[in-house]
Amino acid sequence: MTALFDVILPVFLVVGFGYLVCWRKWLTEVAVDGVMRFAQNFALPVLLFGAIARLDLGANYNPLLLLAFYSGALLSFALGTGLSIYWLKRPIEDAIAIGFVCLFSNSLLLGVPITERAYGPEAVLANFTIISVHSPLLYTFGITAMEFARARGQNLSVGGVALRALSGVLHTPLVIGILGGFALNLLTQAGLVMPEGFWAAVRMMSSAALPAALFGLGGVLYRYRPEGEARAIAMCCCISLLLHPAVTFGLGKLFALSVAEMRSAVVTAAMPPGVNAYLFALLYGVAKRVAASAVLVATALSMLTVWFWLSALP
Repeated sequence: MTALFDVILPVFLVVGFGYLVCWRKWLTEVAVDGVMRFAQNFALPVLLFGAIARLDLGANYNPLLLLAFYSGALLSFALGTGLSIYWLKRPIEDAIAIGFVCLFSNSLLLGVPITERAYGPEAVLANFTIISVHSPLLYTFGITAMEFARARGQNLSVGGVALRALSGVLHTPLVIGILGGFALNLLTQAGLVMPEGFWAAVRMMSSAALPAALFGLGGVLYRYRPEGEARAIAMCCCISLLLHPAVTFGLGKLFALSVAEMRSAVVTAAMPPGVNAYLFALLYGVAKRVAASAVLVATALSMLTVWFWLSALP
């Protein structure tokens, strides 16, 4: 019970506060969008920039850690997409969007603060290792899959579709922050020393990122009222909250990951789908109701499922 009240509840109270404020109309939707835009386009990219710029790439980039997490993610996508086609009888574009909901964990907004509260600030290093390739890899994968599905019967080259997907991903603020962090990391290793004032500014922006994002997430979730599509929503919740962390946990044991790596990988895999999963569906205009409802329902259920996974970890 300690983990539920001391680790998980504070994070979801901030989300709930944002939900309450939006529900009571104490902030307009435009204001909430402004908070979320500040968090996603500026504060969170700076947080990722600073974390990756100071990450020990040699010590923290364990390929087996990434394999354990992303094997579970890609299996979740395959199962979600396949069940959507053959069980739910959805068109392939809908199925890919639903599969993306199963694929894309809320690794940054929820995964980082829950890991930090559970295990301390140093425990999030492996989280940032996972996050550093999360958006670039999964967005590229999802967009490429969708573009191929939509290009059926058209004379489009594989390279052209992949290049279009990669171009879109490289223009997102989070990815720009990640790439900037890698660039500064390499320059630092080559001898560049940034003044302390620079890092102080990075810390100031970073400290605002997660509270603002969690508050804004609550406000955004208020709009996504669950309605219909019960089977699809239940499927997304089971895959995201149970299958993905179970696969990651099993592979982590098989690969003999360290305690810190196991904690980061499993907690990140246990996160519900992020709002980006809905934005992906919105981008293509397919399965929007399933995506929005699954994000909301899974986020609420994750209070209990994350508690279970924390209790299963050393």
